[in-house]
Amino acid sequence: MTDALKRLSEEGVAIWLDDLSRKRITSGNLAELIDQQHVVGVTTNPTIFQKAISGGDGYDQQLSDLAARKVTVEEAVRMITTADVRDAADILRPVFDATDGQDGRVSIEVDPRLAHNTKATVAEAKQLAWLVDRPNTLIKIPATKAGLPAITEVIGLGISVNVTLIFSLERYREVMDAYLSGLEKAKARGLDLSLIRSVASFFVSRVDTEIDKRIDALGTDEAKALRGKAAVANARLAYQAYEEVFSSARWNELEKAGARKQRPLWASTGVKDKAYKPTLYVDDLVAPNTVNTMPEATLEATEEHGSITGDTITGTYEQARADIDAVEKLGISYNEVVQLLEDEGVEKFEASWNDLLKSTEAELERLAPSEG
Repeated sequence: MTDALKRLSEEGVAIWLDDLSRKRITSGNLAELIDQQHVVGVTTNPTIFQKAISGGDGYDQQLSDLAARKVTVEEAVRMITTADVRDAADILRPVFDATDGQDGRVSIEVDPRLAHNTKATVAEAKQLAWLVDRPNTLIKIPATKAGLPAITEVIGLGISVNVTLIFSLERYREVMDAYLSGLEKAKARGLDLSLIRSVASFFVSRVDTEIDKRIDALGTDEAKALRGKAAVANARLAYQAYEEVFSSARWNELEKAGARKQRPLWASTGVKDKAYKPTLYVDDLVAPNTVNTMPEATLEATEEHGSITGDTITGTYEQARADIDAVEKLGISYNEVVQLLEDEGVEKFEASWNDLLKSTEAELERLAPSEG
């Protein structure tokens, strides 16, 4: 057993768990991961909640109460998910306090069906922040065109945000701009900027999955040599953009007023292709002031055979740019791929949300009291 997770933390990478369920909370497992595996945050999404609710009886008591009250399925989902997030936030509160609010964070998603509706996304973010009512919550807002002004508005209200579903470098720059605009609004309102935090979730593995599929269709040796390079290159160039934006004059003004940097968060870091080492998107994306949110299998793989050798991002930008350019020269359009991934990402989360509603509805019906 290596202590790769400890080394990863020491390099400035915050380890967050990309999973949450009531069983993980009530069994003491989450507390154990925090205590023993250097986990300092939790992310959730509709898929994770859907699996949790349909896959165990940990929710029966609450579902039974909700069924007795005849609540709508939408309300039931919100009551269940916010209860889990609240409890996880309480377990992580000591980490939040010890890191001055940097970590100890739990994320909860706005309804993904609102991804293309700015006003509804803002309203939902406010409602979720009120419902969970914990200072160490992050409200997840997708980085769609409609999501960008919502991010600015929500940050401007002093609500901390996890911006999700970022695939392209251009969109990532727009996300950072939306964050800075939000901080400027918050400053104008006289809010304490040091209390507002944000991460930008840059998705990794799906980029390789889509580009590798196109490489395999080409089938040439030249193409095959680029398998598994695009996702890491894309994320490394994102970190370069982060360094640029958060050393700008505009940022310096906000930092003087107490603002904190929006950290890049590497999401979708579980390897989808068995040809790649399971810790690829951990080992190759080590840099200060980043977050890596891992499914439990990736966390365990990193603990067992992660190769943490210091910063693996700084100084790689020329090679990263060359790798992306080489993919483009094959006739694979970067812009087309990242737009497709954003569209699919929203669709997948919508589908998961609908599955979550269906699973919850089935459970409510199963546990509904007999009339009389």
